[in-house]
Amino acid sequence: MRTHSLLFIISCILGCSAEFYVIDDRVGLGREFDGIGGLSGGGATSRLLVNYEEPYRSQILDFLFKVFTCASLHILKVEIGGDAQTTDGTEPSHMHSKDEANFFRGYEWWLMREAKKRNPNIKLIGLPWAFPRWVGEGTQWPYFFPNVTADYVVTWIYGAKQHHNLDIDYIGIWNENKYDPVYIKVLRDTLDSVGYTNVGIIAADGDWSIAAAMLENPYLNDAVEVIGVHYPGTKTVEEALLTEKKLWSSEDYSTFNDDIGAGCWARILNQNNVNGRMTSTISWNLIASYYENLSFGGDGLMTAKEPWSGHYLVESPIWMTAHTTQFTQPGWFYLQTVGNLAHGGSYVALIDRQGNLTIVIETMTHNHSQCIRPPLPHFDVSPQKATFQLKGSFAHLTDLQVWYSKLDFETKKDALFQRSSPVKVYNGSFTLRLDVDEVYTITTVNTGQRGSYPEPPKSRPFPKNYSDDFTVDNPPFSEAPYFADQTGVFEYFRNSTDNGSHAFTLWQVVTERPLVCLLIIYLDVSCAVLIETPITGGVFLAARVDQGGESVREAKGVFYWIYANGTYKVTNDIGNICICCTLNGSLLSIHYVFVLKCASLGLQGYFAMGLLNGYPLWKNAVVLEPKNSWAALGTLSFEYAQFDHFETKENPE
Repeated sequence: MRTHSLLFIISCILGCSAEFYVIDDRVGLGREFDGIGGLSGGGATSRLLVNYEEPYRSQILDFLFKVFTCASLHILKVEIGGDAQTTDGTEPSHMHSKDEANFFRGYEWWLMREAKKRNPNIKLIGLPWAFPRWVGEGTQWPYFFPNVTADYVVTWIYGAKQHHNLDIDYIGIWNENKYDPVYIKVLRDTLDSVGYTNVGIIAADGDWSIAAAMLENPYLNDAVEVIGVHYPGTKTVEEALLTEKKLWSSEDYSTFNDDIGAGCWARILNQNNVNGRMTSTISWNLIASYYENLSFGGDGLMTAKEPWSGHYLVESPIWMTAHTTQFTQPGWFYLQTVGNLAHGGSYVALIDRQGNLTIVIETMTHNHSQCIRPPLPHFDVSPQKATFQLKGSFAHLTDLQVWYSKLDFETKKDALFQRSSPVKVYNGSFTLRLDVDEVYTITTVNTGQRGSYPEPPKSRPFPKNYSDDFTVDNPPFSEAPYFADQTGVFEYFRNSTDNGSHAFTLWQVVTERPLVCLLIIYLDVSCAVLIETPITGGVFLAARVDQGGESVREAKGVFYWIYANGTYKVTNDIGNICICCTLNGSLLSIHYVFVLKCASLGLQGYFAMGLLNGYPLWKNAVVLEPKNSWAALGTLSFEYAQFDHFETKENPE
């Protein structure tokens, strides 16, 4: 008795302060796990990735998609391009007009193919952020013509299959816009009528309000497979649970990919299920592969914004992803025994049909896990001891694999996705000492690995001297390297009527909305231009443009405008406000609109000058702000225009 008492006292010293958590499948399974994903698009967020040279481009893709290697994403969601600015740029539509279709524009097709190479089971989702104007037949509301809109979306699914051998698994309706029950039903009927019965509809990619409507409308309820919400703050609503539909955080995160971003991502991957019973979380965005000065620069699970250097960064959110994705797959099931830890943090447990078990534990603190939205209520997390009691099918286990991460905000020496010694299970239980800002994966799966490649090249700025004559006979992508369309769509073009120096040009092709079209590169600029609208057309060259993305219409800089009526103008913003109105003039022959002319914009210190075919039209315009930023070219409105022999070069000050 005395020996037993001593053992009991020692046991209490070591373990009585631990909180107990039961992992048990005898009480039944929870919801089916649908996977963790990333979102390419929603504003041209993968734009620069396609311009990386090998082997760096393939390495980046491996970090994102290769099974059992790094992030090992289960889902890839892409924007169905709509020829419109949607956050960080414009993605081209597969149908600029109702009379044509081209399934090789843009880079989302390529990205989906590459993802499938690395994970044949990856789920693919398409969602429109915008529609070409013709879809709404001249209105601002595509739901007025549900059959036209549904046909447009289904044509994209058809193109994915017929031209790229890609099966689309889910389709959305219209990003963060009001849903229309009639359109959703028409979309479902259209999908079914052409044999796409396996393509599920996600709605409404906004808030939870569609759930209440689904409970009242059986036709709407039958049409929707997944209720998708954006930035739910890990919470759901009762109406959504009552539908018994799949519940997804179909866009989440949107946070800088530093360690706080990693804390945000680790926390919501668990708590979206623990608190909200959601079974999928999709990151906006997949990869920060756009110019950092644009909206939400530096978001993404990793960073690849320097194709000219080959430099990229594998950020800590990649490894937070791996804690779940490498040890689960869609089709696994959450156990009902998931929950919050007594002293802060959470745990989830999932199993597959072969009896594999994965437990993911996170202890992210409030200040180190704030997402950009929504606001995070205060909570406390402290070091703790947790004992997990394995029951049911898991009672026989004797050891489990362990993967560990620690976000160390004091020493800045993170431990990211490290394999630890297996944990021993005694009498069906094991105990962990949990510190703050940690993630543990405890699993029967033994295939995990921390993939790596040699260090990529060092970071370096965009070249001070750069040129492109757009001479590519069979371009792999429709966009020219390093250009980032901000409004309008600029594509490679082969001019069959010109066999000379302008046989290949960059062509602005969207003509249906009177909005300014802009591309972005760096430094002072010269370019040959062709205005194809002989009465009202116009083009511009610009330098020191201070912003793009969603704020492109408020951009400041130096804009050199050339008009089809033979005049020119210089403004300090994109809204046609003159820097010096006396610079207007009629020195140009109207004949220039029919041939490419060379326009040049030069800046030195606080002064700017403009030339046409080497002739100085104006000089000594005073430019105080901004002092440096992008160079740009574009059109007066949505109209055809061609550009060639683009060049930037350093102008020493």
